[in-house]
Amino acid sequence: MHVAICGAGVIGACTAYFLARRGIDVTVVERTAVASSASGKAGGFLALDWCAGSPLDALARRSFTLHAQLDEEIEDDWGYQRVSAYGGRLDTEAARPRHAAAQLAWLSDGVMIGTQLSTTETTAMVNPRSFTLAMMRAAEHHGARLRHGDVTGVLRRAEVVEGVVVDGGSIRADAVVIAMGPWSLRAAQWLRLPPVFGMQSPSLVYNTRNEVPAEALFLDYQEESGGVVTVEVFPRGDGTTHVTAFSGQLPLPVNPAHVKPDAAAIGKLQMLCERLSPAFRPDRIVARQACFRPVTQDGLPLIGNVPGSEGAYVATGHSVWGILNAPATGEAMAELIADGIADTIDVTPFDPARLRALDPASVSIG
Repeated sequence: MHVAICGAGVIGACTAYFLARRGIDVTVVERTAVASSASGKAGGFLALDWCAGSPLDALARRSFTLHAQLDEEIEDDWGYQRVSAYGGRLDTEAARPRHAAAQLAWLSDGVMIGTQLSTTETTAMVNPRSFTLAMMRAAEHHGARLRHGDVTGVLRRAEVVEGVVVDGGSIRADAVVIAMGPWSLRAAQWLRLPPVFGMQSPSLVYNTRNEVPAEALFLDYQEESGGVVTVEVFPRGDGTTHVTAFSGQLPLPVNPAHVKPDAAAIGKLQMLCERLSPAFRPDRIVARQACFRPVTQDGLPLIGNVPGSEGAYVATGHSVWGILNAPATGEAMAELIADGIADTIDVTPFDPARLRALDPASVSIG
């Protein structure tokens, strides 16, 4: 059996790993580079039970367990560490109480911690780029191949998909997996797929060394306009800290390599970071970046067979939980492709057929 996976983000890499570990022949086709988009620029926050009560609960719990197992099984270091998480608020200069001490020693005055959201038993962190690269290397160790190229269509015989078109040539395959994040929208020109939107998130990455402990933060901040945004702070085991805020829906560029952060959003974020902690000094910034997270109409991922196309599968639309849920998604996809059914978790809630497919003529990117 030969499987072609379109996209070398975290979902594609994990799917390749679990397929290759079964001895299945895998080719991963990537347009730019492994982990070049959200998989390399996301926060990397992992939570065991933050999806409780939703259809994502079983997927998240299984994936949280797999993250810990993979950290033990694979020799690469991707900065996995257990963290606690806290919620609170970041006051504006005008509203900041005089001599208001933060409740965590590394934070500045004006950062008010209201609640502890989790302990190290239920939350963790990874460097998502390092994790995705490691999973792709592990897949290659088991025989998978990485090919750089632009997928522009599928090979089809009636209702059966038999491969993909890449840079004018073709790759024959018994199964094709669409895992291109928000750019999976392109595949709606060839297959019956529901829409996938891109939600842009700007972020800063700081080299904080050991000055920021394993304490993730979710802080409300009220802007001058009256709107409230959440500032998310994610310390990683490799000595870097990822900070993000001001997400919004913007036009998706045609080429993932052309994603650039908005200078105004990055400037606002840097200003907030300097209020958060002395650890966030301008000279410690190692990345000013942005990424597009894939989001579906109902907020749940697409995992499963593509309706009306035998041999075609899709795995995308994980929104903010892409890094968390990638291992269990990859495991379930491998089971579905190899055995015809996903045994570890029930992927029925994520069936692409639950949402209306796009009209191919209406698909537009850029």
